[in-house]
Amino acid sequence: MSPAIRLAQQPEADELLGRSPLAALVGMLLDQQIPMEWAFTGPYTIAVRMGADDLDAHRVAAYDPESFAALLSEKPAVHRYPGSMAGRVQQLCQYLVEHYDGDPTAIWRDVATGKELRERLNALPGFGAQKSQIFLALLGKQFGVRPQGWREAAGAYGDEGSYRSAADITGPESLAKVRAFKQETKRAAKAAKTAKAPGTAKTPKTRKTP
Repeated sequence: MSPAIRLAQQPEADELLGRSPLAALVGMLLDQQIPMEWAFTGPYTIAVRMGADDLDAHRVAAYDPESFAALLSEKPAVHRYPGSMAGRVQQLCQYLVEHYDGDPTAIWRDVATGKELRERLNALPGFGAQKSQIFLALLGKQFGVRPQGWREAAGAYGDEGSYRSAADITGPESLAKVRAFKQETKRAAKAAKTAKAPGTAKTPKTRKTP
């Protein structure tokens, strides 16, 4: 039975994410520089525009690049930067075809440890260290993929009861908590940067001697 996913906050898109590992991977890939719900609705939008009820790595990988970019650029666009993200989605699918015969579940099906899974995710095109840890946490918390040490391998994103990322979103309330956490993190980072900037620190006044 597919898990009940609520990342897109849109029933059809969330249903696809729950039953399609490739859709979940693509949604994670798209989750940058745009609202999370927009990113995770992307896989459903792509599938519909391709005339399918799911994404197929072989078909996406073999799609004409210009046509695929145009498909993602149709209004409403799949991403703020649909052209460049179309290339990244195809690169991801091409990697899956080459290394896993197009089957995303092969990435985690036979892994023994969370560290090994994190390394496999980190090798995917478009997946840096942070994105890999978030997706690892998502697999563990919501998809039941829990190799030994998965929480530790996911870092803080694997913490139980946290509201840090997509891995922790199960509905509107948790989405609001994750969004608040991200906003506070940005605010703190900006404040720290301002404090370190040259010329911002006040020089203590020295008392003149008579």
